[in-house]
Amino acid sequence: MFFVIFFDKQEAMRIQIVTLLIVFVSLTSCRHHHTQASTPLLEVEVTEVRTELIPRRMQFIGYLQSNFDAVIQPRVNGFLTSKRFDGGKPVKRGQLLYTIDPSQLSTTLYAAEAALQSARAQAIENSNNYERAVPLAAMNAISQAQLDQYTAQYRASEASVRSAEQTLRNAQLNVGYTKIYSPIDGIAGSSQGHIGDYVGPGTEFTVLTTISNIDTLSFDLAIPMADYLRITGDRKRIYDNDSLLSSISLLLDDGNRYPLAGFYSHTRKDISTETGTLILVVKFANPDQSLKAGQFARVEALVGKSEPHLVVPIRAVSQAQGVSSVWVITPDSTAHYRRVETGNISDSLWVIKTGVKPHERVVITGQQKLREGMHVIPKNI
Repeated sequence: MFFVIFFDKQEAMRIQIVTLLIVFVSLTSCRHHHTQASTPLLEVEVTEVRTELIPRRMQFIGYLQSNFDAVIQPRVNGFLTSKRFDGGKPVKRGQLLYTIDPSQLSTTLYAAEAALQSARAQAIENSNNYERAVPLAAMNAISQAQLDQYTAQYRASEASVRSAEQTLRNAQLNVGYTKIYSPIDGIAGSSQGHIGDYVGPGTEFTVLTTISNIDTLSFDLAIPMADYLRITGDRKRIYDNDSLLSSISLLLDDGNRYPLAGFYSHTRKDISTETGTLILVVKFANPDQSLKAGQFARVEALVGKSEPHLVVPIRAVSQAQGVSSVWVITPDSTAHYRRVETGNISDSLWVIKTGVKPHERVVITGQQKLREGMHVIPKNI
């Protein structure tokens, strides 16, 4: 038995449209499902956030200073007759720097020599008189009072000779002071006096120049007193800081690191009343004199003992517009974006102050392809 169902033309058209829509949706769903199933998950390299003992590295900004300065001052008065050096150039110890006209001092020297000869002649006469008087006094040929007079004259003449000798030595020294030599090796400053100037104590030119020794240069590390006490925890050892500083290095203007390490020298006795800082003096050897006094410098040093900090590899941290961030992979292999606060860099590791916890996994490669909540395949390294 057959049943025949008749539809009108309009109803048949609606059935065809519905059928086509159903087929289209089914095909699209299958294609999307197939595409999702065929897309592989992103594989990323991850590492754990770990805790390490990190030394406290501090950077200081300031200026290099000469090891010490020798101030060249004339000891005698006179007119400068020569200058034997160039300002800003090296000078050697014992090198002649200036000469002063010795004419006036030479006159004094000649007078002192004559006075000494006169004193010696008088001493000889008084000595002879004394020697003759002694035996005469023993025979009572002269009185004891006369002997005492001859003795006093003899002793006085001896003292006059010694005084004349000292006057001569002073005159010789003053003539010698007309030639001024460098007391140290160093770099000469500009000359304050010039040929023809009247120089010496009480004149306009009491200082002629300064010689700076730069075989070693010093640098002041200013540490706020509050920070110093927090780092050391001991006020009693404020001037004993041999073990406080280590790995002292100098960063040059071109960004390179000076090849010779610095060393701790001493702690200044006074605390700055303006800034409340303690000054630790470090020094750098300067054998080739490539460093100059007054040169701007940045010095880095490890200060105090190492402390535990959370660290991640440098590659794990992304920085943009002053914001530091990492990608954290949770146990279900999901990626999550985290902002972090970074500290210093130590041996290719970022110190992380806030934003991550110990043993969390952070991504070190492929961060650019990640999206919040994306599932990935973490690969531990």
